[in-house]
Amino acid sequence: MSSHIKAARRHTHSSMHARRDAPGEWRDHNTSMRRGRALRCGADFGSLDEDQDDAGADRMWRFILPTPLLAVIWLLLPLPAQSAPCLLVTLTGTMSGPALRNGVAGAGTLVRYGDDSADCGTLKLQFDAGRGTELRLSQLDIEPGQIDAVFLTHMHSDHTEGLVDLLLTRWNWNSGGDKLDVVCSSDAPSPLGFTLSCGKFVAHIGDAFIQSGEIAQRVSEDKRRLAGGPTELVHLVTFEPTDEPQVIWSKGEVRVSAIRSTHIAGHASYRVDTPVGNVVIGGDASNDSAAPPRPTSTSAQVEKLAQGADVIVRSTMHPVLGPERNSGMPPPVFYRQSLAPDLGAMAKRVGAKYLVLTHLAPQVGATHHGPYKVPGGALTEADYRAAAEAGGFTGTTIVGSDLTTLRLPPK
Repeated sequence: MSSHIKAARRHTHSSMHARRDAPGEWRDHNTSMRRGRALRCGADFGSLDEDQDDAGADRMWRFILPTPLLAVIWLLLPLPAQSAPCLLVTLTGTMSGPALRNGVAGAGTLVRYGDDSADCGTLKLQFDAGRGTELRLSQLDIEPGQIDAVFLTHMHSDHTEGLVDLLLTRWNWNSGGDKLDVVCSSDAPSPLGFTLSCGKFVAHIGDAFIQSGEIAQRVSEDKRRLAGGPTELVHLVTFEPTDEPQVIWSKGEVRVSAIRSTHIAGHASYRVDTPVGNVVIGGDASNDSAAPPRPTSTSAQVEKLAQGADVIVRSTMHPVLGPERNSGMPPPVFYRQSLAPDLGAMAKRVGAKYLVLTHLAPQVGATHHGPYKVPGGALTEADYRAAAEAGGFTGTTIVGSDLTTLRLPPK
């Protein structure tokens, strides 16, 4: 992995350093000696008599002489480094589906924007919040009250259950703070006869804790906590996903666009645009055709959203789990994800610089994905990179693990 992939804190030095030609330019021995004599002479200025006028004037001249030199030295001193704008993309969780493995957190991507003076973190946006999201944020020294908005791609628990933890923690310690924007698609009827509803999910996110009596008990101890529980901290922003990108959230120089994509009803994919770069978070999007024959497993809508993108973050299925390989994975589960080679081909077509593979099925090193076996044994990072490169991608492929971070522009 290239050294610029992981964000590092380093001080930037001004180009003014180039004006230091030699050590002697900064400390001139003769000037120092003159300054020493002048300071000593300064004690006599108040007692000069007429016979000492000429000598006093000479002393005064020698005292004043270094002042222009001090001004020159001040001009030559290096200026403080200018804070450059920057963008950080961090995977807060890389597990795929309800499966568990070795403490890997559920799906999530944190996007931070700012400048070097604020560790690129003036604005903090969380995309999906699977299990363990709050723990990963705490490892980054980010408190729940510092998140500006949460964007949900769809109503699957491996992308949403961490929001409960994040909101409860924010409610406990920051009830008096700003409401949290939770952004998601509006209610989406499924062709199977039920409705996927982000609005109802948020409205009832604290119900278990209200019914258990915990909310009332904690409010009795600290009246600053909101009596209605964590739902009262949410500002819900919903939109109707379409086949064309639409701006659905913005703040300052940053805007977030969304587009409809296929996985389950109501699925949406996002793009974040900033002055220093942009990133597409595709979620679990796949092709509108539910199964082969189809030209690709990737989403035409996400490809439209990703035109000219710097970074694409995508859920990834490795072909090894295909039904023809006898993994045991049901075909509908396999086919509603995008395959690594097809993601590589899409990243090449849109001209992306970085392809970040996350939500890995199967996880690197795993012999099973939940109950499904990995034919041929555990995969390596090299296996995933080779699969993406088989699609023709020649940019940088990053096989994600929790807290993998990419910085734009790279240092």
